[in-house]
Amino acid sequence: MKNVLRRINTPSRVVVAAFLVVVVVGSTLLSLPMAVEAGQRASWTSALFTATSAVCVTGLAVQDTATHWTLFGELVILALMQIGGFGIMTLASILALVVSGKLGLRARLNAQAETRTLGPGEVRRLIAGVAKVTLAAEALTTAVLAARFFLGYGEPPGRALYQGLFHAVSSFTNAGFALWPDSMMRFVHDPWICLPLVVSVVVGGLGFPVYTALRRGPFHPGRWSLHARVTVGMTAVLLFGGALAVLLTEWDNPATFGGLPPGQRMMAALFHSAMTRSGGMNSVDISQMHENTWLISDVLMFVGAGSASTGGGIKVTTFALLGYVILAELRGEPDVTVGRRRLPEQLQRQALTIALLSVASVVAGTFVLMMVTPFKLDQVLFEVVSAFGTVGLSTGITGDVGTAGHLALTVLMFVGRLGPATLGAALALHVQTRRFRYPEEGPLVG
Repeated sequence: MKNVLRRINTPSRVVVAAFLVVVVVGSTLLSLPMAVEAGQRASWTSALFTATSAVCVTGLAVQDTATHWTLFGELVILALMQIGGFGIMTLASILALVVSGKLGLRARLNAQAETRTLGPGEVRRLIAGVAKVTLAAEALTTAVLAARFFLGYGEPPGRALYQGLFHAVSSFTNAGFALWPDSMMRFVHDPWICLPLVVSVVVGGLGFPVYTALRRGPFHPGRWSLHARVTVGMTAVLLFGGALAVLLTEWDNPATFGGLPPGQRMMAALFHSAMTRSGGMNSVDISQMHENTWLISDVLMFVGAGSASTGGGIKVTTFALLGYVILAELRGEPDVTVGRRRLPEQLQRQALTIALLSVASVVAGTFVLMMVTPFKLDQVLFEVVSAFGTVGLSTGITGDVGTAGHLALTVLMFVGRLGPATLGAALALHVQTRRFRYPEEGPLVG
């Protein structure tokens, strides 16, 4: 035991270990007979998959949430989503602040590894902001959804409040779980359900550092940090650009958008674009979409949401920075600049490393699932990218990939939530600093 604790001596390793502990605890609770409805089997594989999906705020499910799990099981999933959305270390630091009003250096470093803030000194202020924004956003979304379920659909007050709370947490944490077998398809026509969910997903996917920057002047981008400007700008481009692309490809598809009025088609396209950013809910049948729409969705899911957010993917900042690197190289410029700021070379290497490790993870996961399932490449690729990007959308094959496929997707969700770079650092046995440099020489490129 001492040897194990000795190896968990860095913040990134603590984060990985904490997530593993919560997954194990969640799996144990969901495997209890009281967690499943009468006549259903409490499978350990199903419990492990669901717990990982909830903690990693993914939303992929092998069982229908509403009919397979009891109220106890749903509450466990709800708690796991909230814990996963906050981040294990963030939540622990918040509790430390509440109990003692103090935050030690080790706790700050652990929270820094989870939230990816710039320095330990900023963590305390950031954590307080995380709590306020999360509670405010979830409370507001809960109120709007609960009122709609009560007034528009005749749900009893208690049930309406529970449905509103569950989906508010699920959307803000970008988890994607829903209490209906068809996710949100029955509400495709209802802006009072769809639009609050879109806003909640986008707000949760911006990232906690963006909230801090926006406090300096929400309507004055010049006062924002470079990170905030890049995140908000790319989020808007991908959100509305993705919606336009999906709208064009699905406009005449009778199985998805074709039977809707023009206004509802645009709302459904916006909903789908937002949910591919890591939201995970769907208002139309994903399995009936065109294959080119699946490809568009793959790209959006792979890019994901903002850094230090509840969303997944390689992050919009990574995607944007790689674009600026390519642009600088094509122009022959010696430095990579963004908004009159020069990007450090270390940051460029980090972005490239994250992107390449993510591509490798998706390729490996796709290869494994192609080996163990009978499904086509486009379906498998969609499922793998959705798992790695912690999105939760599916073409309908999640329950049919078998035990080996479920285990592969479980690993992908875990790796995607923590990030390949964080997981790689956590697994590294030694951290060494080289105190010399070799002579420079480069091979031909291209």
